[in-house]
Amino acid sequence: MKHATPRVVVVALVGASLALSACGTQSAGTALAKWATSSNLATNATQLVSDARHALAALSDPRTTATQLHTVCAVLDLETLQAYAALPTPDAQTTALLSAAYTDLGDGANECYQAAHSTSKRARASAYLRRAGAELSEAQARVSALRAS
Repeated sequence: MKHATPRVVVVALVGASLALSACGTQSAGTALAKWATSSNLATNATQLVSDARHALAALSDPRTTATQLHTVCAVLDLETLQAYAALPTPDAQTTALLSAAYTDLGDGANECYQAAHSTSKRARASAYLRRAGAELSEAQARVSALRAS
C-alpha cells in the first residue's frame, strides 16, 4: 500500500480549507448589519436614549416623587433588559461596548429607583446614565463604521 507524501497531504489540506472557508462566509460588516437589523438596534437605542433622558430629567428635579422615579426608572430598566437580551453581536468589540452601555443603564436605573430621598444616589444614577450614553454612542459609531467597510 502506497502512502501519500507529506507534500500531497499539505496541499490537499490547504485546498480543502480554502474551499470550506469560501462556503457561507460574510464580512464582519455584513454580519453586524444583519444582527443590527434583526435585533432592532437603532430603534432600541433611540428608545433607551429617550428613557435615559426622562430619567435624567426626573433625577435633576428635586420635586420628583418616589413614585415618579420608580415609574421612570422601572421603564428604563425593562427597556435595558430587553436590549441586553439581543447580545452577543457578531463582533466582540461591539458586544463589549453595548454590554458596558447596557450595564451602566441598568445600574443607573437601579440607583435611580432608590434615589428619591438621596441627592448622592441621584448624582450617582445620573453619572451612570451619562456614561452609558457615551458608551452607546461609541457602539453605534462602531456599528456604522463596520457597516461601511
